[in-house]
Amino acid sequence: MIPRYSRPEMTAIWSPETKFRIWFEIEAHACDAQAELGVIPKENAAAVWRAKDAQFDAARIDEIEAVTKHDVIAFLTHLGEIIGQDAARFVHQGMTSSDVLDTAFNIQLTRAADLLLADLDALLAALERRAMEHKFTVCIGRSHGIHAEPVTMGLKFARFHAEFARARARLEAARAEVATGAISGAVGTFANIDPAVEAHVCAQLGLQPEPISTQVIPRDRHAMFFATLAVIASSVENVATEIRHLQRTEVLEAEEFFSKGQKGSSAMPHKRNPVLTENLTGLARMVRSMALPAMENVALWHERDISHSSVERNIGPDATVTLDFALARLTGVIDRLVVYPEAMTANMERLSGLVHSQRVLLALTQKGVSREDAYAMVQRSAMKVWQEGRDFRTELGADPEVAAALSPAELEANFDLDYHTRHVETIFARVFGAG
Repeated sequence: MIPRYSRPEMTAIWSPETKFRIWFEIEAHACDAQAELGVIPKENAAAVWRAKDAQFDAARIDEIEAVTKHDVIAFLTHLGEIIGQDAARFVHQGMTSSDVLDTAFNIQLTRAADLLLADLDALLAALERRAMEHKFTVCIGRSHGIHAEPVTMGLKFARFHAEFARARARLEAARAEVATGAISGAVGTFANIDPAVEAHVCAQLGLQPEPISTQVIPRDRHAMFFATLAVIASSVENVATEIRHLQRTEVLEAEEFFSKGQKGSSAMPHKRNPVLTENLTGLARMVRSMALPAMENVALWHERDISHSSVERNIGPDATVTLDFALARLTGVIDRLVVYPEAMTANMERLSGLVHSQRVLLALTQKGVSREDAYAMVQRSAMKVWQEGRDFRTELGADPEVAAALSPAELEANFDLDYHTRHVETIFARVFGAG
């Protein structure tokens, strides 16, 4: 985790203090369940909770681990130092390290998912607000980067809103899939621990018991989780790329907010660069890069190995922290994005009406002209606009074949800009609902 791209609430989920607190709660709840089953004395289970308000010493645990070479044993040894060795005698009864590690990791992932869902809610609200604001702000749509037909800026925002609504649904599903816990002991057979212990611990910590866990929770769940984060990051880049294009000097239909005192270049005082969306493009690459290692973690040897462990110690914090930061940054960009309707109009008019070529084509076919002939007639005038800077409407009106099929009034009717926005309300109702 790089502090520059981190926010405190998400970072806290991955702190050693939080991790050890979760480990403690797993062990303490397991002791309660064992006591109810009569496996350990109730007074021992109660004594474990004496550490409820304790501050676990990460440095001390590291010191013990330097000797034991085992992180869970180091933690359990430190817990014994806090509550006393007699009280700690039955802690971890019948359990294996992965019971603690995997269950805790999934708790951290579900907490991270909750923050990311809140991030998505904020982004969706910003996109909806800007979509409504610019519902009928007409601009040129582009395909292959070339002028196509008119759209509205509101439709751009609405499209991204729909994309992130899908992202939110995927993340909810991924959260549910990873919200499992396992307290099943060595190789997952419950030979030394009753399944009721797992049920109790999971219920206390907001998880579902893993149906079958070998000695680890199956990593296909985690692969889906990180793949979902990667898809969300790709959507972040999708929006960022659109804004970066719109801010190009030759386009300049929208730009990131440029604050007082901000500098765009160390050398050129005039520069106003899309630095935030460029940054988002880079962060998206990082989040996506963590999906593949998560998928490679699915294939483990037999009932358990730890080849996944070092991967998850990296990608768990890094993917969630980075995406949290990126979503918050994108929300800020959308909230403060400066839109230039006049530039949109000027850009649309640069090609002297070419954006209406399809309407003229269709109007000719309605008059009995074959589609192939109509295409050739319209294209002939269009090429003069591209190559000689002519006016499209004038060229069409001067074409004898076009004039034979369409009266001046009929030709003029095909240059109505409002025609292209007549179904905007229908699209908005699909995205945001009626009302």
